[in-house]
Amino acid sequence: MKSFVSKKMDKFSRNSLIGGVVATVITSTGMILMGHVSGLEAKDLIISSLPRLNTFFNTVVLASATILTLLLTITNISHGSKSTLKKTYYIRILKIAKLDATVFIVSVITFLLMNNPLTEAESINTSYYSYLYYVWSSISSIVCGAIVAVIIMLYYTITTLISIVGLNKEDHPLLHNEEPEEA
Repeated sequence: MKSFVSKKMDKFSRNSLIGGVVATVITSTGMILMGHVSGLEAKDLIISSLPRLNTFFNTVVLASATILTLLLTITNISHGSKSTLKKTYYIRILKIAKLDATVFIVSVITFLLMNNPLTEAESINTSYYSYLYYVWSSISSIVCGAIVAVIIMLYYTITTLISIVGLNKEDHPLLHNEEPEEA
């Protein structure tokens, strides 16, 4: 996998992917272990974790909406600067926007689905609660990894902008260097 990741992806995408995968693995492992170690029944796990998961998805929805707004600001700043940035820079912003919009949509849908009073239903077979707990745990772990990836991508984008616009770095790889043509 390392050869595939290093040959096909730039540092921006590779580090974001690695950070997102690590966050997903850590959170999913933690949630699965807590499900096994706690000794609680699946229905009790859902009831006890539901308020925290609701808070998590609500926070992710707010954060991802804020990040989309920040991307507009970054685009305005970079477009209004004296420096001419390469197309790759704007493709990075587009990647962040796509992933962030996906995180927003998944979080809103999951947030709404989690607010159904399934734990109060009498006719649901208790074995379904176990599946439901692991589905919600998986979705929340994936969303956690995705928002971590968005933050890493945003970090690289902002540091690039600071280097070029704020620190006037003239030899940055994402900066067009327009040399005057000799006659």
